[in-house]
Amino acid sequence: MVGNIEIHGVSKSFDDVHVLNGFSLDVRPGSFVSLIGPSGCGKSTLLRIIGGLEKQYDGTVFLDGERVTRAGSDRGFAFQGSNLFPWLTVEGNVAFGLKARKIYREKKQDVMDIIRLVGLSGFENSYPHQISGGMQQRASLARALVGHPKVLLLDEPLGALDAFTRMNLQDEILRIKNENNMTMLMVTHDVDEAIYMSDRVVVMSARPSRVEAVIDIDLPRPRVRVQDTFSLYRNRILDILNLGGKLHDVEYTI
Repeated sequence: MVGNIEIHGVSKSFDDVHVLNGFSLDVRPGSFVSLIGPSGCGKSTLLRIIGGLEKQYDGTVFLDGERVTRAGSDRGFAFQGSNLFPWLTVEGNVAFGLKARKIYREKKQDVMDIIRLVGLSGFENSYPHQISGGMQQRASLARALVGHPKVLLLDEPLGALDAFTRMNLQDEILRIKNENNMTMLMVTHDVDEAIYMSDRVVVMSARPSRVEAVIDIDLPRPRVRVQDTFSLYRNRILDILNLGGKLHDVEYTI
């Protein structure tokens, strides 16, 4: 199985702002890991480092034993908001990266397969303004998936959606993960979303950020958001973040 991420002692500063402080984490192949923590603690910066988009930092990041030094097609990115090109159709947006790499001709069927996988069959020729926000986000996911990456990096991809669309797409992302057996690493501010989707939740400290706790989510799938054990995980994470109504020292094991 591929998609093993190893992060060793990563530190990153922007001018005088120290964002990450010796951050270390292993992400197992085929797992779904969520990063959660205070705003500005470096969650998105860490994704950019893993994606090869940030090159000036201390520490090392490995993907399947190879040191990450630049961006590559083995990592797909999906951001908050669809970031679709408004002048291109759904098909054109999904195919954009393949055309830029000059491999579209031999991969054309992959574009249609991915569009079908995310539930957008029949909308291939629609422009972004002609489809809903949820469908735009599906198109963005398709664009990230069409290159068959080992790892999908999700930077709050559902944050701009209404609650019902968001929950529906959570299930769709999990289905896509299972069908493609890929590793997914997601930034979110939504504790329930992290518990519902993840195998492990990584709680990050305030800036300069380190790993505050790593929590394995031992719940059967599909998960029930209202069950007592789900609430226990929620309360534990909120307590670690000092948002649970109690201000006390939390013991944890990494």
